[in-house]
Amino acid sequence: MQEKLFVYEDSSASPASDGRFLNEMSLAVQPNMSVSGWPTEAGSKALTGFTAIYDATVVERLKAAGAAIKGSVYMSEFGFGLAGDSAGAALSQDQVDCVLMTDTMGEARVAACLSGAFGFKPSYGMVSRFGLIGLVPSMECYGILAKNLADISKVMSVVAGNDPRDLSMPNFGDDVEPPDFNPMAKTTESIGTIGVVTDCLDSLPEDESRAFEGMISKLENNGLQIQKVRLKDFDLAPTVHNVIGAVEASSSAGKYDGVRYGHRAPEAKNWNEMYLNSRGESFGLLVKTYLFQGAYFQYENYDAIVDAARVRTRLIAETEAALEQCDMLMLPAWRGSPDPSGAATIDSVYDVFAMTVIANITGHPAVTLPGMVKCKNTDLGLQLTGPRFKDSQLLSMAARLTKLARKGI
Repeated sequence: MQEKLFVYEDSSASPASDGRFLNEMSLAVQPNMSVSGWPTEAGSKALTGFTAIYDATVVERLKAAGAAIKGSVYMSEFGFGLAGDSAGAALSQDQVDCVLMTDTMGEARVAACLSGAFGFKPSYGMVSRFGLIGLVPSMECYGILAKNLADISKVMSVVAGNDPRDLSMPNFGDDVEPPDFNPMAKTTESIGTIGVVTDCLDSLPEDESRAFEGMISKLENNGLQIQKVRLKDFDLAPTVHNVIGAVEASSSAGKYDGVRYGHRAPEAKNWNEMYLNSRGESFGLLVKTYLFQGAYFQYENYDAIVDAARVRTRLIAETEAALEQCDMLMLPAWRGSPDPSGAATIDSVYDVFAMTVIANITGHPAVTLPGMVKCKNTDLGLQLTGPRFKDSQLLSMAARLTKLARKGI
């Protein structure tokens, strides 16, 4: 366990005591989320010395609701994977009540499994990304890590909703129903039909598959309706995310050139050399590999991008079709290997998040419940996915399922 949990701590932060909604709640963010005056280096040498000049939309809303933002925790470079991440440790060591962390391929949900917490990824477009320094704009969003679902619901009730500064968001109130997050203590959503994604079971080791199927049997024995569903392109999800994500990352990282801010290589002979050297020195090996992949797909194998986009469309359609049959889908959050903090190659990172990337591809909300599927003392996490923009209903059903589990399911 690393000694320091925070990259930056705000000694003046204290929860409000004036009755505001998030009164007495403390939070941490990652240093790719803009807090005015705070160092915001996104875990990368490319942004060395950069300080945010404004608050991200979510930070504005959290502050207005009375939350104390204690500081920023360590993170992987641009939130890609979990190497060096201290969000889960900050939560499990009672430093804060909640952590906001980037969920690009499932980081919040897998971190939850590792720290015995709940991890939530909202629907894409539910929460404004204005002020988030990201890498894969069409698939990343704010994730929430917390010890209970009630805190996740409270935070979502504050941060969700319209923001004209984020053009990727729908206009809630027109064709899209506005978000309504009821307190978890007053959950009204009953657990309907749960769709088990059978395609994921084939990729699990035998002992992990037995553990997951054992949980399904317990749910059925307690009267819950289980239905098997198929996502035919499920196994292609990591490849789809890899291709599209690498291309978007290559484009997003183009602005880190050492000219206006961030790391600048010393002793260059001219501007061109300064630019090339600064780019070469600015990124870690994992992210640099990802950027090279993106450039390859853009300039040498564009057909791969087209194919990935087609499969992404199919995955969205398959997920929507499955959710027309069921109220929510259920699958493990991860396979228990390899070690998320030690994943140092693109393949090993995607292996860690093989079960979670699909929700980032399709934009559906997903939540991970702790302690319900264990194999050899490893918490595989019970991951639930619901219809897009029905985040509140998903959290409500997850709360009911958690309550049943605590009664001995």
